Amino acid sequence: MNNDNPLQNISALAGRILLASLFVLSGFNKITGFAGTADYMASKGLPMAEVLLVLTILVELGGGLMLILGYRARMAALAIFLFIIPVTLVFHNFWAVPAAEAQMQMIQFMKNLAIMGGMLCIVAFAPVVTASIGNELP
Repeated sequence: MNNDNPLQNISALAGRILLASLFVLSGFNKITGFAGTADYMASKGLPMAEVLLVLTILVELGGGLMLILGYRARMAALAIFLFIIPVTLVFHNFWAVPAAEAQMQMIQFMKNLAIMGGMLCIVAFAPVVTASIGNELP
């Protein structure tokens, strides 16, 4: 990241915060609605739904906070990118749902592809470690 370009630094920070906010909120909501989320995951055929849910919360909440802080943002973005692949295939399989639901699931599928693109941009261009917000280390 070019420390001489404040617009680039502010844009990168804003982009990380915007992408991460989705995951931080989602992870928090999964904590507060743990039983219901585990039941939903089990209804999709996932084994050990409670264990997978704990891992999901760690990726979403932990990874999201790491993105916001810029701490190991590349690693966090890569973890979230890899996490989104099976999530998208299992929960947004528009090709295997009733026609009335297919368009909404396709939108969610495409949204996840866009988020994956954002995560790959962070993998490519984010600082490796940030001491604090706005004070990036090489």
